[in-house]
Amino acid sequence: MKNRIRELRKLAKLSQEDLAKFCNVSRQTINAIENDKYDPSLQLAFSLASVLNSTVDELFINDINK
Repeated sequence: MKNRIRELRKLAKLSQEDLAKFCNVSRQTINAIENDKYDPSLQLAFSLASVLNSTVDELFINDINK
């Protein structure tokens, strides 16, 4: 599963630190999610979607070629 968090974060003109503060997580957590090293909890996924003015479905892409 791939995600569009980096892309949507940049469109929103937010740094990783900004997004982390809005979602009550560390910047390292945002970095790990963006680099597909960590899958966020459902609660965090909804928080990310809310801050990025998106839906959870729009944040995560099912990569069938993986």
